[in-house]
Amino acid sequence: MQVRISDDATESEAQAIAEALATHFEDDITLVVDSGEAVGSATYDDAHRDESTEQVDDDLGPTEREEALRKEIEEIHEGGPKKYKEQLPEEGKLFVRDRIDLWFGDDFLFEDGTFAEFDADDHLPADGLITGAAEFEGRDLHFMANDYTVKRGSMAAKGVEKFLRMQQRALKTGRPVLYLMDSSGGRIDQQTGFFANREGIGKFYYNHSMLSGRVPQICVLYGPCIAGAAYTPVFADFTVMVRDMSAMAIASPRMVEMVTGEEISLEDLGGPAVHAQHSGSADLIADDEEHARELVAQLISYLPDNADEDPPQTSGTAPKRSPEGIDAVVPDKPNKGYDMFDVIERVVDAGSTLELRPEYGKEIITSFARIDGRPIGVIANQPAQRAGAIFPDAAEKAAQFIWTCDAYNIPLLYLCDTPGFMAGSGVEKEGILEQGKKMIYATSSATVPKQSVVVRKAYGAGIYAMSGPAYDPESTIGLPSGEIAIMGPEAAINAVYARKLSEIDDEDERQQKEQELREAYREDIDIHRMASEVVIDDIVPPSDLRTELTNRFAFYETVEKDLPDKKHGTVL
Repeated sequence: MQVRISDDATESEAQAIAEALATHFEDDITLVVDSGEAVGSATYDDAHRDESTEQVDDDLGPTEREEALRKEIEEIHEGGPKKYKEQLPEEGKLFVRDRIDLWFGDDFLFEDGTFAEFDADDHLPADGLITGAAEFEGRDLHFMANDYTVKRGSMAAKGVEKFLRMQQRALKTGRPVLYLMDSSGGRIDQQTGFFANREGIGKFYYNHSMLSGRVPQICVLYGPCIAGAAYTPVFADFTVMVRDMSAMAIASPRMVEMVTGEEISLEDLGGPAVHAQHSGSADLIADDEEHARELVAQLISYLPDNADEDPPQTSGTAPKRSPEGIDAVVPDKPNKGYDMFDVIERVVDAGSTLELRPEYGKEIITSFARIDGRPIGVIANQPAQRAGAIFPDAAEKAAQFIWTCDAYNIPLLYLCDTPGFMAGSGVEKEGILEQGKKMIYATSSATVPKQSVVVRKAYGAGIYAMSGPAYDPESTIGLPSGEIAIMGPEAAINAVYARKLSEIDDEDERQQKEQELREAYREDIDIHRMASEVVIDDIVPPSDLRTELTNRFAFYETVEKDLPDKKHGTVL
């Protein structure tokens, strides 16, 4: 750009004008006088370079104001009173800041609300709750962690505000949420302003509900989470309790005694054994803090960031045991028990199984695994436990697992070997119909690809719950040991022919006739008959089962299923 100036400007003045104009107009400048003679010039790069050099070369450093701020942050990071920190090792616990370092290390990204209750009369660093974001196992996520040294990790107004903001931001980002819980519940002496408010502690569970099925929510319990604090772990998709350290209950032992007169320890009221074996509220039990992290690292590897994404795939590995042994594992006799994991380990990638709620409803296995690197959810009857009959707690466990896998786009593999739902007055009182309904409902409503394998017995409504042909699986395949029937041969012959058999006086003749009837019945329910009538899609040589499933899951991975247009179902 040419700019005309007065011819009475000195050489130094002309150069200064050229450099100023080059910076202002971000262009190269040539100065000329009336005669057209050039008297000065400057390029934008030179002018800008001089400016940048001047900025880089400055020797300014942190001020006392910044140093004072850093000291304040350092004091907040020290947490609550020293005497409470000194108690943590006795309980096998890490201080919350050390716990966060264990989980994230250098992958900690940022913290929100560090100065919460900074001006409080009482000493309440961060109001006893740390929230922020971090990278965990290569995944960005939101997290919260209670500081047990501050009022025993209890919650009050500012901590509640931080918790709610973290949840609401997770809804925006579509990233997982990790709850590191160690809280005695709401701070009763400070409940005004956070308990019943629209944006109070009750909003936690509303937000949990909104996040449910949107992003994975994983909760790890490190201490006694009582009353309101106990709802976060049960609202989470997955709950990990730490042995000899954690507990959760609707009320403390002291409150239980006041209300009911029952004297009970916290461990017996709501410890890991209670929730792993009886309530089913604990998905996994960790031995210590490091083990808890390892379990969550394994768990999150099967999960997408949110419901709009697919689960992460890995390079596949061979099974732990050869698929060629599958047929030898499955007994010929339908009533003989065996461990279904002996089949699973010959189908899925080695080391890829993570069983959830293993001590609850043992008659059904619910496990994450991979086939050729593809995450799947396995729902398998367990003949080693009560012949694989489906009891109420097993049905409830399966229903919830199916529902969760479907929410996060994890394909389902059903391995069926069951005499059906258990009968009797005991299970009726425990809600076998209600819980069975939920399992069938979850199977019916799942929109992810499903593969159903009839391993051996598929009797009664068990074939329905295990995604038989009527439940829209992408395939129903059988092994040569398979049978599909309303009931097993013994029960069927007794139901249909009991009177006729009783009329045969000769015992040997009666037994012979009964054996003939059973053999004829088994021919009707044999898997070959089912394949002949195209009830199932195919019979697969057991040694080929892994390859067959690998191909079928790969082929159907893009399948899309539509449910009827409705607000939602009525089954919970």
